[in-house]
Amino acid sequence: MSSAEQRDEVEMLALMLLIRRFEERASQQYQAQKIGGFCHLYIGQEAVVCGAVAATRHDDYIITAYRDHAHALARGTSPNACMAELFGKATGCSRGLGGSMHFFDRENHMYGGHAIVGAHVPLAAGMAFASKYRGEDRVTLCFFGDGAINQGAFHEALNLAALFKLPVIFICENNLFAMGTSVKRSTSLKQIVDRAEGYDIPGEIVDGMNFREVRDQLAEIVVSIRKEPHPAFVEARTYRYRGHSMSDPASYRTKEELEKYRLDDPITRLRAQLTREGKLTHEQFDQLDQRAKKIALDSVKFAEESPEPPLEKLYDYTYANGAMESGRPRPPEREEKQRAEPQEKRPGGGPAPATPSGTKK
Repeated sequence: MSSAEQRDEVEMLALMLLIRRFEERASQQYQAQKIGGFCHLYIGQEAVVCGAVAATRHDDYIITAYRDHAHALARGTSPNACMAELFGKATGCSRGLGGSMHFFDRENHMYGGHAIVGAHVPLAAGMAFASKYRGEDRVTLCFFGDGAINQGAFHEALNLAALFKLPVIFICENNLFAMGTSVKRSTSLKQIVDRAEGYDIPGEIVDGMNFREVRDQLAEIVVSIRKEPHPAFVEARTYRYRGHSMSDPASYRTKEELEKYRLDDPITRLRAQLTREGKLTHEQFDQLDQRAKKIALDSVKFAEESPEPPLEKLYDYTYANGAMESGRPRPPEREEKQRAEPQEKRPGGGPAPATPSGTKK
């Protein structure tokens, strides 16, 4: 990896700390009922997305599933915009209309945030196709969980990516559980990476708790793809310290298992490496941590003080431009009008069927 692409490791440790502290604040705000809907935390998996970002350029594409807060933060979306989106506020990265599972930041080339398991994998193939068609050397990073690999859309996307030699890296964040189902009970393969072999896509296994290993292996793959476009598959073996979502008590795993992986915390591991090498002192780490906590706390204040999306904007992002004719009543107004009009009765009871506009009965 060239020096221009090499991200400072202390900077990346600070990013991992920011993700951790942000997610902890999100957890608190969810429990305080400030955040509604589903909320999936990334605590424990920080090395995967941070290692990937460190190995790529800012103009490379990122797309992911519903556990997406960290991917937006890693790509450069402001913590204020992220927390405001969780609060459903107009200042959020999706204008308060997406919520936890639908973060989006076009300026930073982060294209979601997708709630349907595996549904975004074909979109990643499409993004990579666009890059190749335009003659760009961009690489698309497609993140998904182990639960997505048994979805039909996943297989269709890998097949197309292999056929067209698309510049995309499929990154499976294997945290061992698809919701509450162990990967051992849901997948016939002993190694998820073997899924790629069936499509003649090169695959690698990386320690997803090791920032340096993720960064270095992905960097090699990225260099190869920029020279000659082709798809690649990476199984990042990681672990989430919280339940699948905020409503999940994670009773399907033991305390001993959780403690085992907590001892291999990716933040603790990178901190220890930098400390041993004389690149980081304990005082510097404490300063980074305090700064991350302050940024996360300030984002909550920002979200609380931000305005709600105006109701009149509710349908602006539901219909394509021009889909609703000029002067045509918006849906709520049409409903109001229908309620005010007397309903004709059919012989069998119930209202008469609606008559198309401009026709006679």
